[in-house]
Amino acid sequence: MSSRPSMDPATLAADLRTQFDAFLDEHRADLHACLDGLTEEEARASLVPSRTTLLGLVKHAAFVEKVWFDEAITRRPRAEIGIPATPDESFILADDDTIAGLQAAYLQACGDSRRRAASLGLDDLVRGNRRGPLPLRWVYLHMLRELAQHWGHADILREQILAART
Repeated sequence: MSSRPSMDPATLAADLRTQFDAFLDEHRADLHACLDGLTEEEARASLVPSRTTLLGLVKHAAFVEKVWFDEAITRRPRAEIGIPATPDESFILADDDTIAGLQAAYLQACGDSRRRAASLGLDDLVRGNRRGPLPLRWVYLHMLRELAQHWGHADILREQILAART
């Protein structure tokens, strides 16, 4: 049996919402763990021309959670939530951003996301996104795509960082 919850026999036989939640939580855990065992300097290492760093990816992932599970569900504006106006800004690291601090903020954002979505069905509409009303199912699919993409980036950056240690 795989150690991945999405491959657990009970999850394989479960309803679609349970399967979505399992996959989302796996991607969330992978992004959280991409910083494990790294120094602060390694986490901030800029290895590509964009603003993408491992620490920045985790900060951005917390932003994405808040966009889709706070702004979209609660209809609160980004300024009230305390997040940047644009995705690009969400990668910008402050001097006081740390691995421990951003991992904790990400865990908090993920927990908040789970709580906000818990009472909604996959076909329920969320109305706080600029695209207009969207079913929660679309939000879940978008989040799976977003987190998988960023986990792929993180995996490659981490591989480069660890290889540079030798």
